[in-house]
Amino acid sequence: KHFDWLYNRLLHKFTVISVPHLPEKQATGRFEEDFIEKRKRRLILWMNHMTSHPVLSQYEGFEHFLMCADDKQWKLGKRRAEKDEMVGAHFMLTLQIPNEHQDLQDVEERIDSFKAFAKKMDDSVMQLTHVASELVRKHLGGFRKEFQRLGNAFQSISQAFMLDPPHSSETFNNAISH
Repeated sequence: KHFDWLYNRLLHKFTVISVPHLPEKQATGRFEEDFIEKRKRRLILWMNHMTSHPVLSQYEGFEHFLMCADDKQWKLGKRRAEKDEMVGAHFMLTLQIPNEHQDLQDVEERIDSFKAFAKKMDDSVMQLTHVASELVRKHLGGFRKEFQRLGNAFQSISQAFMLDPPHSSETFNNAISH
């Protein structure tokens, strides 16, 4: 519930930033131990990504989500974040207008260039998202066992290196077995 609130606040506040989706909630099998563990790991990865983002991690609502443990303070911070008026296109109010005169043709060229960039970027991101989703779907199904076998093979190599202590590298072994 709290993660959904945070995700929706981030989408509402930062319309020009691509906020990654939360890990999926499964309708069936919601309380199976395996699903809970996978979702927990995915939420941890999501949070690691969010805390390293230069803009989203500085958002007051995000810091509130991370730090607030008191129910009363949580509700106050939640209301404050929901009343924030600098959301959506209002972020334009924070932009500063240049003091010097701008050549109209130069401005139009820069706007056209940015428009082309934004469209191409949007189309490319949508294509990338589609392809990545298809790959994930395929890999979770048919290739899952093969990747598990590959992982086991890497762990076996790591164990072999550990049998040769004078020449083995702990860092290398940790990387292989991870």
